[in-house]
Amino acid sequence: MRRFGQVIKLKSDMEERYKYLHANPWPEVNAMIHMCNIRNYSIFLKGGYLFAYFEYVGEDFEKDMEKMSQDPVTQRWWRETDPCQEAVDDAAEGEWWANMQEVYHLD
Repeated sequence: MRRFGQVIKLKSDMEERYKYLHANPWPEVNAMIHMCNIRNYSIFLKGGYLFAYFEYVGEDFEKDMEKMSQDPVTQRWWRETDPCQEAVDDAAEGEWWANMQEVYHLD
């Protein structure tokens, strides 16, 4: 199992829209997340930043993320959520949600 922490900015004028979407997630999107071996997925909001945490339990993360990105329902979901967000200043080239470095963990 691999743990991921990610961060992205939330546009201030889109906060209510983003919160509404995630209070009413599409079942097909949740099913795809699960099919792509993501577990224990949470998104938190603080001071205009979204922080996501999830655990990946599969064998090939890149393959599973490609599968998710090719799903038509997920693509429609992202067309709803992406306009609410903007990459952080130090995101890597082509990175939307910026991956964070884990510096501490306690089970």
